[in-house]
Amino acid sequence: MATSPPTAAATGETRPPRVLIADDNVQGAELLEAYLSDSGYELRIAADGEQTLQQVAAWQPDVILLDIMMPRISGFEVCKRLRADPATREVGVIMITALDQPSDMERAVDVGANEFLSKPIKKSELLLRVRSLLRSRLYKRQLDRALAYIEEVERGEE
Repeated sequence: MATSPPTAAATGETRPPRVLIADDNVQGAELLEAYLSDSGYELRIAADGEQTLQQVAAWQPDVILLDIMMPRISGFEVCKRLRADPATREVGVIMITALDQPSDMERAVDVGANEFLSKPIKKSELLLRVRSLLRSRLYKRQLDRALAYIEEVERGEE
């Protein structure tokens, strides 16, 4: 059964989910953008690792489709920096690459990627992974709110 992506109302957000496509290959970025264009997400493209970090800071995406082999700063390094910063630690990262060696996948996991997709990307797989990552982020936010509420109640009763 196909499920639709989380909407702004369902996530408690006032805006649609944001997806940043980070790929130095223009055709690859445009293909990903086309795959996602009917999904109701806000989309932006960054052409290298440096631009990706700038876009993340300025635009605060929910998910990044992060190519590994990019100029200036590699996708591995971008992901590592995102995970090291408390402000960006929770951003969903899907590594996308033509690399297909187990060591590349291990390195992606080591630097904190949530998912890993090998090129050529299948539209259905991409949509499924993005949707799944957005949903897991939504559940984490809901859990964090519930735990904060419980702590607040417990402090009030002491």
